[in-house]
Amino acid sequence: MHLQENESLIKTFHHHPTVFLIKAFNYTVVSLPFFFVATFFSGLLNTAQMVMLYAGVASVFLLLLAYDLFFFYFDRLIITNRRILHVDWNGAFSRSEHEAELSDIQDIGTQEAGLLAVLPFFDFGVFTVETASTQTTIIFKDAPDPEGIKHFVYHLNVKPSRIGASVTPVDDTARYVHDEEAAVSRRQ
Repeated sequence: MHLQENESLIKTFHHHPTVFLIKAFNYTVVSLPFFFVATFFSGLLNTAQMVMLYAGVASVFLLLLAYDLFFFYFDRLIITNRRILHVDWNGAFSRSEHEAELSDIQDIGTQEAGLLAVLPFFDFGVFTVETASTQTTIIFKDAPDPEGIKHFVYHLNVKPSRIGASVTPVDDTARYVHDEEAAVSRRQ
């Protein structure tokens, strides 16, 4: 990813860690029967051979876990002051990048499914961006707090001048006039 002229990186989102931890738990559960089968060979093999057998079974499942960790870390959603980029790794040596200009965004959608996705601590789901052209759709699965990302992008698109700037106070004179009129009407 290369930044364009006068473009600055604002925020980067990675997949929610809960999904990776669930996969790690699944790999652990799936590996247990292989370790139990390996114990049946304990009478036939010496100690060094048993250690090699256990190390071989463990290394297969650790390689699968490392493969998923690679995708967890390198898949990301990048938000700049001009566009949204999704770096999506399709395989160990294949990646695709999808981008959408902030000014071209037509619809931002989120989807949270399942009990874990809805709980505040685990809050994750699918974040979708559609642009004016029907060919550009960004789908970022397992996004942390997809509603928060949606509101962040919306406010970034609506008020780009507030990026990095402090918000100015609002003139509340209309509210004070309304409060005084309500007090007068209660006295009558």
